[in-house]
Amino acid sequence: MPSFKISDAARLLGVSDDTIRRWVDAGTLPTTGAVPAEIPGDALAARAVELAAAGPAPSDVLSSARNRFVGLVTRVQRDGLMAQVDIQSGPHRVVSLMSAEAVDELGVDVGSLAAAVVKATNVIVEIPRG
Repeated sequence: MPSFKISDAARLLGVSDDTIRRWVDAGTLPTTGAVPAEIPGDALAARAVELAAAGPAPSDVLSSARNRFVGLVTRVQRDGLMAQVDIQSGPHRVVSLMSAEAVDELGVDVGSLAAAVVKATNVIVEIPRG
């Protein structure tokens, strides 16, 4: 099971190291028991989903997302030859459909660090009316 140092967990969730430490102290995030402290990947993935469900910060709606989303795998659903992989990258949920064989070869598992790279010819940018 993958685990992440506090500084890496903070970067992945878009918060400060101190915020991660406060969540650990409050029992919101568990640790693996390692010294220095590490956060289990599956717990970090669950927290990323919770934070994303809270909605974007007001400043998030004024910028366009980049085409490379680094985050945590929050779900792997297999169906025969194909698999669906969900990645939570800050407030962005990216879903990829790929072969189950690719999932196995890459070692994709819930809590794994991953990057979703998107190549598209059309990108729509929306800015709310203020």
